[in-house]
Amino acid sequence: MSSVPKVFVADPVSARGVEALAEGGVVEVVVKTGLKEAELIAIIPEFAGLVVRSQTKVTPAVFAAAKNLKVVGRAGVGIDNVDVDAATKHGVIVMNAPGGNTISTAEHAFSLMLSVARNIPQANASMKAGKWDRKKFEGVELYEKTIAILGMGRIGTEVARRAIAFGMKVLAYDPYLSASKARSLQVEVVEKLEDLLPRADFITVHMPLTEETLHMIGAKQLPLLKKGVRIINCARGGLIDEAVLAEGLQSGQIAGAALDVFDVEPPAADWPYRTIDNLVLTPHLGASTAEAQELVGIEIAQAVRAALLDGEIRNSVNMPNIDAKTLSTLGPWIDLGEKLGLFIAQISPKRAEKISIRYSGRLIDQDLTAVTRALITGYLRNIHGNEVNPVNAPAILRNHGIEVIETRESGTTEFTDLIEVSIQQDGVTASVGGTLYGSKPRIVTVNGRFVEGVPSGVILLLENRDRPGIVGQLGTLLGENSLNIAGMSLSRNEVGGQALTLLNLDSAPDESLLSKITSDADIASARVIRL
Repeated sequence: MSSVPKVFVADPVSARGVEALAEGGVVEVVVKTGLKEAELIAIIPEFAGLVVRSQTKVTPAVFAAAKNLKVVGRAGVGIDNVDVDAATKHGVIVMNAPGGNTISTAEHAFSLMLSVARNIPQANASMKAGKWDRKKFEGVELYEKTIAILGMGRIGTEVARRAIAFGMKVLAYDPYLSASKARSLQVEVVEKLEDLLPRADFITVHMPLTEETLHMIGAKQLPLLKKGVRIINCARGGLIDEAVLAEGLQSGQIAGAALDVFDVEPPAADWPYRTIDNLVLTPHLGASTAEAQELVGIEIAQAVRAALLDGEIRNSVNMPNIDAKTLSTLGPWIDLGEKLGLFIAQISPKRAEKISIRYSGRLIDQDLTAVTRALITGYLRNIHGNEVNPVNAPAILRNHGIEVIETRESGTTEFTDLIEVSIQQDGVTASVGGTLYGSKPRIVTVNGRFVEGVPSGVILLLENRDRPGIVGQLGTLLGENSLNIAGMSLSRNEVGGQALTLLNLDSAPDESLLSKITSDADIASARVIRL
């Protein structure tokens, strides 16, 4: 290879982005778009960097052929077209450009909201057909209407600001939006989706697509919607059940809707929803402005250059900002930190104002930035899915108005080294602590009680009264439902008092089994934690 790193640009990127990538002649840039997978595989071995948007699929086969590839830059927010697992396996850094399309997507969502409120696309089509039908296209005003924003990240926040400027009342649904952040945005937080839906004249969704958010507006939610509601989705296909949406539009329960994203993109030519009159469709245009494309092009160009020339990692979805030597020492602690974050997110009260992280023992002599970032990444991944990473996690956390308080204690504890994270909100506290036994991670405290569990797979966490027979009863019930116990730890405050039981299971119990478990008056709670 040449001493000058070569970067291949496989999709259309703004001219200024290409210029920023090639600036100073220290990076050789080749631009050729529209290649098929086989063509990309044939030429990729000579390149150290690859820049794509959404068209080019960077598959495991591409990574296998890319012997010299060090970094893939995705000029946009999502990374659906890049196989991150394959990239990680082959030691390739994957970066995206998360900040460039915030305004363009927020404006597009608002444009679609205005379109469905005033029937603009339908009126335009009618006029071009030679008609003059004013009564047919009577709309509604936004002024003094209630808008529900599902997801108050960067884009949801910008939509809220515009809605307030239009004189709308803003309701927010976001399990991780703090009360102080909500007050600063002048929005009303609604805790439960089922309480929010009947109040909304307009609904716009700005959530990542996860198991929790899939079809968050679906068959169960349709009867709860205010009759005549208008719905907008510029976030991810799958957040709204398309079949249920069509049903609501045709029945009149939903007055209008606008979609910029779809379950399958592009939808088939015979997709039946193309014929629904009160449904506005755009072909994934949220980020399609000259300004947004220029910004993401420059942002990814600068990130790729920094990685290739200086070894600096920005906006990576699969690498923390640390060097290789530090990673070899802290790697197991980073993995443990992410598991503790995932754990605390599933047992802690929502709407946290702060997360407290306490490090103790010899560990405190290290630079623990990567561990802290891994922990908050795990915490946020429960709601943001794989879009959150150790680089963007702090910004996402700040956007939710959550403060991280990190303390270090050199004094001796029951453990040589310990990480403990706690969240307190409205008088309720949850905590979890972990350490390494050699190189093996262990959960050693939960809510201040000593336990021992492996932080992986499925964990069943029980709070129960300490009485003879309860463990056997529980084991029998799990066995009858073909659930195998891989490990068990029990902790009690006193004989006959409150006990905490932690079970590592080979598979997760379903809701009906959890109901059977908690039907016992001596079992106060049963939580399934997935790590």
